[in-house]
This record gives sequence, structure tokens and C-alpha cells, in this order.
Amino acid sequence: MKHTVLAGGVGAARYLQGAITALDPKEVTAIVNVADDITLHGLRICPDLDTCTYTLARQIDPHRGWGLTNETFTAMKSLSRYGGHDWFSLGDQDLGTHLYRTQRLNEGATLTEVTAEITNAWGIKATLLPVTNDPVETKVTLRSGQEVGFQEYFVRMAHNVPISALRFSGAPHATPTPQVIKAIEDAETLVIAPSNPVASIQPILAVPGIKNAIKRRRARNVAVSPIIGGRALKGPADRMLKELGEEATVVGVARRYRDLAATLIIHNIDAEHVRDIKALEMRAIVMPTIMSEPGVSRALAQRCHQAGKNP
Repeated sequence: MKHTVLAGGVGAARYLQGAITALDPKEVTAIVNVADDITLHGLRICPDLDTCTYTLARQIDPHRGWGLTNETFTAMKSLSRYGGHDWFSLGDQDLGTHLYRTQRLNEGATLTEVTAEITNAWGIKATLLPVTNDPVETKVTLRSGQEVGFQEYFVRMAHNVPISALRFSGAPHATPTPQVIKAIEDAETLVIAPSNPVASIQPILAVPGIKNAIKRRRARNVAVSPIIGGRALKGPADRMLKELGEEATVVGVARRYRDLAATLIIHNIDAEHVRDIKALEMRAIVMPTIMSEPGVSRALAQRCHQAGKNP
């Protein structure tokens, strides 16, 4: 019954929340993007791992979609008073996570080990695996020619500047962990979550060995489109796709994933594109996919698992 998910961002976290209610949480494993990770104030911050962790612990801030609920920002206000870098806001409770992670990494623990310690402390039964223990960083080339780190583009610039390219620094030399390869190979169903295809899924696939391992089991893989009616529900996925010369539609998503998954799940509003998706040799399943609606994430996870079991 093993259910493995390629994950990054809020969409993936919400999908995982449905998966642990639809399936045995101990059988759910997320392979999480680490290319958004950043070191600030001497602390190692892992936004995608933390968003997944806090969501599965039911402690995510429901309004922001990131950080902890009932959060305070006293430390950041103090930092701002001194003129420090406060553009990446860290809550007081959240700081405890980053302090612990940094301490353990400095002691020689791997990111995989630290992530397990953190999720265990929150009582999470699902498994969260960073795709690699090696450093990988998304670099964004702006239309102006300037290259910046992903968090500077996403947070400091509010992802409101046109881009021309991405590169994943460190990825060619990174190694997927044995746990990650095993999670891919042993999964009854592997799901590409409704995450940003460019910023969240592509850096996972950029780690050598990951893409080939996924391709080998294509028939049992299912992708969920993060694009609904030509738009992303949250974040800049639609704009990034367009700025990189791709089609920001479910058909564009199908082109990206056609070699990786045999099935694409799309929202009802995009039912008119089923024929185009089938022409790309993918099966299209039409159903509600907006996970802010009650029960949708659970039903979506159930349908994904069934589709992978019965290709």
C-alpha cells in the first residue's frame, strides 16, 4: 500500500494531509524539494520540509499557508530595529525549528536524520525525506540578466519580476539518499503532487538518478495538475511557465510529465482538454482538485492511489 509523493510547497502539503487520512499514514512517504533551502542569520531554513511538517502536524497557519499557527514575530521586530535582514520573516516558534536543525547539522547529522527527528517530535507518522542530503539551490535568472537565489526572487521580490531561466546549483553533483530511491521503487503508487512544476518538482528531478527511477515505473505514476483553468491557485507557477516559454495549461503540464507518469488528474473546469492529454499518451482523470474544499484532498489521494494500482 506504499504511497510515495514528490512534494514541494502548499499544494503538496495539502495533498499529503489528505493522503494520511485516506491511507495508512505509515505507508505515506514524501520526497521533498530542498532547492528552496536557504541559510539566513546563520540558520539553515528548509521551507518545503517545514511546510509539509507543520501541515501534517495540523499546526500550519491557515491564512498564510506557511509557518505555525498563533505565531508571534518579536525576534524579527527586534532584528528590524537594528537594520538587519528582515525580508524573510521567521516566527518566534518557527525559529526553534531552525535553531535545532542547524545545531544537529553542525553536529554532523544528515538532513534526513534531522528531518526524522523533527517529524517524530511532532508525532507525524508519515515519512518526509529530503531528496538529497547534499546542498542544492535554485538560482533564478531575471529577464534583466541578474541571477538571484530562489527565496530572494520569491519572497524579497514577491515573485513579481519576469524571469528567463532557472538552474539548480549543486544538483549535478548531488546524490539521492538510499531511502529516496527505495521509496520510489517500492511504491505501489507514486504521485507527482500539485506543486509548482518549475520551482518544486524540477529540482527534485534534477538530482541524478531520480528521473530514471521514476521513468522505470511510469505506468504506476500519477501526476496532479497544479494549473486549473490556465492559472495557479497559489504562487507564480503559471507565470513562471509562460516566462520560460511553456504553456500554462493542463496540456502544458501533461507535456512536462508525459515521460514520468501515465495518468494526469485535472480539475473539472479543464475537462475540455481530455482529448489533448490523451493524444500525449496519458490517461486523464477529471475530478475536483481544489483542496481548500472540504474532503477534496482525501478523495484526491484515494483516487490517485487507485489510479496507480490499476494503470
